[in-house]
Parts: sequence; structure tokens; C-alpha cells
Amino acid sequence: MLAWLVIVLVILMVLAILWIVPIALWVQALVSGAYVGIGNLVGMRLRGVSPKVIVQSRIAAIKAGLPLTSNQLETHYLARGNVAKVVQSLISADKAKISLSFGRACAIDLAGRDVLEAVKMTVNPKVITTPMVAAIAKDGIQLKAVTRVTVRANIEKLVGGAGEETVIARVGEGIVSTIGSSSTHKDVLENPDRISKTVLAKGLDAGTAFEILSIDIADVDVGQNIGAQLQQDQAQADKKVAQAKAESRRAMAIAVEQEMKAKAEEMRAKVIENEAQIPMAMADAFRSGNLGVMDYYHMKNIISDTDMREGIAQTTKPKDASTGAED
Repeated sequence: MLAWLVIVLVILMVLAILWIVPIALWVQALVSGAYVGIGNLVGMRLRGVSPKVIVQSRIAAIKAGLPLTSNQLETHYLARGNVAKVVQSLISADKAKISLSFGRACAIDLAGRDVLEAVKMTVNPKVITTPMVAAIAKDGIQLKAVTRVTVRANIEKLVGGAGEETVIARVGEGIVSTIGSSSTHKDVLENPDRISKTVLAKGLDAGTAFEILSIDIADVDVGQNIGAQLQQDQAQADKKVAQAKAESRRAMAIAVEQEMKAKAEEMRAKVIENEAQIPMAMADAFRSGNLGVMDYYHMKNIISDTDMREGIAQTTKPKDASTGAED
């Protein structure tokens, strides 16, 4: 029983030593011409670095003619970088004659960008289709344009450069500006390439991680007559304003009319009040001897004659020949 226990312990110790000292990786690196010392491999284990990733990445780099050391790869690994992808991007860049240093590749990877995809995009440019952009020409007609932007990654500006969203936004802004400055929508429909030429001349790739190679118009459609709609809405608004002003004037006129009626009633009351003083004045005239009885009767006769003439005049008004109504 004790012998079996010793054998198991020996086997476990051998496996532990083989795990700590990756002999297979050491041999693989040695025969591949990318030598890594046993001490470095053991140190990688102790530092929490994967010896397999470092060794295989260094073998690929050496075979491609890139003199990368295990310390460089280990440093990037400890910085939470993707060592395999960085090495692949360096190999691809070297084969494509693209200038890309190990330090810049590591910086791009640590910045969160896909360095291998950036190298591929440098070799094979990417086409970005912008969403439909609507703009209005000076004649009020709306145009809807879709463009395809061919971009190439700018390795020098991948760190800190703006992304695809910025390029799409700038292209959309350029389309709106170009269409808006056109006299008529027909000018744009006749020469749609003026949009791409104008937008491309603005240098929209400044400060971005891309280099714009071309801007091509994929589709241009005629939208609504926005100018006519705006004029119609303005006319409706002016109409409502005029109606409101007319209603205000009508209300003021009604108020003035009511005020004049009140003043007329006030004057009529004053007349009645003054007429009420006539009998009193006549009584005073009788008492003072300024008015006699005959004078009073003479005045009454004149009043009666006046009332009679007014009555006769009311009953003898001429009638309208067409309606038979009195004038």
C-alpha cells in the first residue's frame, strides 16, 4: 500500500514539474529557431503568463522575419493585450509593406481597437453605406440621398482618432449642405456627382481613424414639396392671426357701441331731468308775473299744433313703388 502511495506521489510530482517547466514548449521553440530559455518559461508560469501563447506567437514572428523577443510579448500579455492578434497584424502589415511597429500595434490593441482588422482594412478598403439623408434645395423640394463611402484605415491615427460614426455624420452634414446650397433640385438630379465632389473636398477624414478614398452617390430620390407646405402653413397662420385681429376689432366696436348707448341713456336722463324742471319754472313765472294765463294758453296751442302736424306727417309718408312700404 505504501509503495502505491509513493508511486502516485512521484507521478504527481513529475506532472507538476512538467507543468511548471514546459519541456515540450521549450523543445518546440528550440527547433523552430525561436529559442526561449527554461528559466523564462518557468518565470512565465510564476508570473501568470501563458507560455504557450508567448512561444507560439514568437515562433510565428520569427518565421515571418520579425525579431520579437519573449520579453516584449510577455509585457503586452501582462498589460491585458491580445498577443496573438498583435503578432498576426504585424505579420500581415509586413507582408503588405505597411509601416507598423510593435509599439504602435500594442498601443492600438490596448486602446480597444482591432489592430488586425485595421491592417486588413488598410489593404482592402471598407465600404460604408450611409443612412438615407434628407435635405431641401432652395426651391423647396426635398431630396433623399444615400451614399457609399470607401475608407481605408489610417494606422497613424487609430489611437485617438474618431470612428465610423463620425465619418457618417460628417458625410451626412456635407450632403445636407450641398443640396441646401443648390438653386433647384433639378441641378442635383442632373449632376449627382457634385455632391460627392463637394463633400470629398471638405476633408471630412480629418481627425478620424480613416482615410476617405471616395464618396459615391448610390441613390437620389425626390421627396415632398416642403416649400409649398411651409407656405401653406404660413398662410393658415396668417389667416388665424387676421381672424384674431378682426375679432378683437369687433369686440372693441361692440364695447364702443355699448358705451355710446350708455352715454345716450345718460343724456336722455339729463333731458328728462331738465324737462321735469319746466313746470316748476312756469310756476315761478306765474307767481312772479312774468307769465300770464293767455301766454300759457298760447304756448299750449302751439304745442298742440306741433303734435298734430307731426302726427299728420307720420300717416302721410310716401310708399316705395316696388315694395309698397313707407320710406
